[in-house]
Amino acid sequence: MAHKKGVGSSRNGRTSNPKYLGLKKFGGERVQAGNIIARQRGTRWHAGTNVRRANDDTLFALVDGVVTFEWKDKGRKKISVFPESAASA
Repeated sequence: MAHKKGVGSSRNGRTSNPKYLGLKKFGGERVQAGNIIARQRGTRWHAGTNVRRANDDTLFALVDGVVTFEWKDKGRKKISVFPESAASA
């Protein structure tokens, strides 16, 4: 006979909080300086013009402007922000 009650397993009881990774601003969208463009682990997207990478690989805008996605090289994308005056010209 079993000496333990048949209670549900507690092995699945661990959960972690969501990290809310991914793109926060998309191509063609206006951003202000300091706005977070992408939250990521590692460099899925690389920092382009007027964009910097934070310690946790988050990409953020340095200037007010419009977000653009470009190819850095084959297989790697970069995100840039161009001022609206330059983007419209």
